Amino acid sequence: MSRLVKGLRSFSSTASSLLADTTATTSARQPKSFLVFRDVPQLRQLRRKLLQNERTVGFVPTMGALHEGHLSLIREAARENTDIFVSIYVNPTQFGVNEDLSSYPRTWDSDVEKLEKINDELARVQAEGSGPATGRITAIFAPTSKVMYPTLPPSSEIDGQGSFVTITPLSTKLEGGSRPVFFRGVATVCMKLFNATTPDRVYFGQKDVQQTVIIKRMVQDFHIGTEVRVISTSRESDGLALSSRNVYLGDRRRAVGLTIYRALKAAEESYLAGKTSRADILGAARAITEQVLSQQNALSPSERALFEVDYISLADPETLEELDVVEPTRGGVLSAALKMAPLEETNAGENCGLGDGKVAVRLIDNMILQPRC
Repeated sequence: MSRLVKGLRSFSSTASSLLADTTATTSARQPKSFLVFRDVPQLRQLRRKLLQNERTVGFVPTMGALHEGHLSLIREAARENTDIFVSIYVNPTQFGVNEDLSSYPRTWDSDVEKLEKINDELARVQAEGSGPATGRITAIFAPTSKVMYPTLPPSSEIDGQGSFVTITPLSTKLEGGSRPVFFRGVATVCMKLFNATTPDRVYFGQKDVQQTVIIKRMVQDFHIGTEVRVISTSRESDGLALSSRNVYLGDRRRAVGLTIYRALKAAEESYLAGKTSRADILGAARAITEQVLSQQNALSPSERALFEVDYISLADPETLEELDVVEPTRGGVLSAALKMAPLEETNAGENCGLGDGKVAVRLIDNMILQPRC
């Protein structure tokens, strides 16, 4: 305990000196219980101090627009580490040239407020002895693109120049089929973030299951000394997976967007009932999507919310190769992506979401088919 107290005092002294350097570079709301870093050297200085005092760092990478799913990752990190780093950076290289980089929500002030509140929650839990939480958010890393891509402007072109990390063939499957630069951008920015923060553990949500498989492969192949922790998908009470993009849905598209969860649940139930063939499992999912799309097409433009099924997949949990039959000893991964189209017509007083229903919304979700024996 005395060593921990000494480490805290040492950290507090370091934090005071670093805070003066970092707050001047951030013009928006300043937090009270953690530091904001815009560049790498000062963050590394803090990381060295924590390492010297035998403290552990859990890292939660985000693009901001924080929701309960992100907070659940922070809570898990607090159970397993003394200190938590959170990154907030909208990474341009994972957006294709025709994708929604400019419209991606940027909510710095509300993000800081949520992080302050969860730090208060973690402190209260520890003080009351009512839970296993031990850690706190210590630092936010909110770099500029010049910091993250110091030698060349970031490129979203398929053949764009730059220093990139590519994990193939995993990055070419599922989401990669429709978004060819997406996982190149994800792997590249994660490599940069891991190098900047050198965390003991990094936390991702299962909702982005392909991302977690790719990051695990990257960590293994490049001998990165970080444990990848994957936490169950956070959902609304009706099952819709939490996502920063859900703010664009509005009431009508949100109701129809729940189709992705219903379809995956139908497929999961088929597997749990003893079915193992691709035709049986994915057939149950497609029956749901086809029924809902038929119902929507029958409605008027002012009533309906149309969508396109990008893919419904049944794949191996490690290679993401498509399966014809689920091997009971290995299980599988069910995943799907829907593209919610912009609303054709809107009604007076209707909640159409951020962007007034004009922004197309891509929804992804997945479920793990657990091995049976």
